[in-house]
Amino acid sequence: MTRSLCASLAAVYDTAPEARVTLEGWIHRRRQLATVVFVVLRDRSGFAQVVVTEPAVREQIVGLPEETVVRVTGRLVADAKAPGGVEVVEPEFVTLGAPALPTPVELWRPTLGATLPTVLDHAALTWRHPARQAVWKIAAASLSGFRRHLDEAGFTEVATPKIVDGSTESGANVFALDYFGTTAYLAQSPQLYKQMLTGVFERVYEVGPVFRAEPHDTTRHLNQYTSLDAEFGFIDSHRDVLAVLRDTLAAMVESIRSTAAVTALGIELPEVPQHIPVIHFAEALDIAGAAPDEPDLAPEHERLLGKWALERFGSDFLAVEGYPAAKRPFYTHPQPGDPRWTNSFDLLFRGLELVTGGQRLHNHADYLAALTARGDDPDRYPAYLEAMRHGMPPHGGFAIGLERWVSRLLEVDNVRWATLFPRDTHRLRP
Repeated sequence: MTRSLCASLAAVYDTAPEARVTLEGWIHRRRQLATVVFVVLRDRSGFAQVVVTEPAVREQIVGLPEETVVRVTGRLVADAKAPGGVEVVEPEFVTLGAPALPTPVELWRPTLGATLPTVLDHAALTWRHPARQAVWKIAAASLSGFRRHLDEAGFTEVATPKIVDGSTESGANVFALDYFGTTAYLAQSPQLYKQMLTGVFERVYEVGPVFRAEPHDTTRHLNQYTSLDAEFGFIDSHRDVLAVLRDTLAAMVESIRSTAAVTALGIELPEVPQHIPVIHFAEALDIAGAAPDEPDLAPEHERLLGKWALERFGSDFLAVEGYPAAKRPFYTHPQPGDPRWTNSFDLLFRGLELVTGGQRLHNHADYLAALTARGDDPDRYPAYLEAMRHGMPPHGGFAIGLERWVSRLLEVDNVRWATLFPRDTHRLRP
């Protein structure tokens, strides 16, 4: 018999009352009474209630703990109290593996009452909890919206190397590895490759892991995270990049809105304004009460600016443009008329940096000057500079950190709650 999913049983019953169905999934919960056992079965779609009255089957169920994988065949009947208004009676159970051992956390409870270390240590099991599954469904819907929107906007998805021969972001925080006797590194970002490919496809994006060997042990940092990168050509300034970013975020929110996970988690989705408020970096320092010579925004500054944007504009988003050139990578385009600043921005979401983006240099001579000014050797970037030597359009792009995005949507206190299997300074497993 063809397998039915738990969430489809009501529709099956509407077309064929009393039909016999076959379900496959996990025993989520058993409730034993004197003459009946109620079994809640869980599969990828949701839950179904199975009613066991036959003594031999009841005895069988006693030996099948929660999380045991089973096949259940039975007859559908209406019951308003059951999930979807129907339940399965007269069931036959077939185990599809050995009976499960007791779990370190009780997955059948409505909430997962465990500390973050316990949840992460047993992630292979705790992700089975419906509330945890809903978290990643928010992430998956975000990825779907990101890809769908950029596909429709004429972007080409690319996949760039994650083993590279040098630092991408002109920083020392890279993971080194032995590559057949030569030192190689895990990529800090796909930045240089996505720029080169802009000279091929004009518009590209990538979803993939990036690696930062930063010794930060904070609630907002990971040493491996998922980056949603986009890069595209024929722009006038970084404001064009911000406009595409705005539309991309709006598409991601709409993709999330259609999922049941939003209701399950009780989250409040943001409204992405048609025009995201923009302030200059110098103004941001003044609003945050920071010294005018500060080279970057501290987390406390970001929180204050997020609060200010919500009060001033009613917006969860605020773009800060014109970051100092000293704090931006060599490929960042200077602000016309004042090279102290750059045509770059950070997008703050609910008081936390979510996106970095901007316009890039595209003329070969400008790259040589920028690298020389920083004491960097142009010979370290032969393929990259070759692209710039042979005609590159004015271009720019952005990168969204997926885990940060989801954690701010959920408004949780640690990005690890939104990460399948976190990698940080203390965690290399599971």
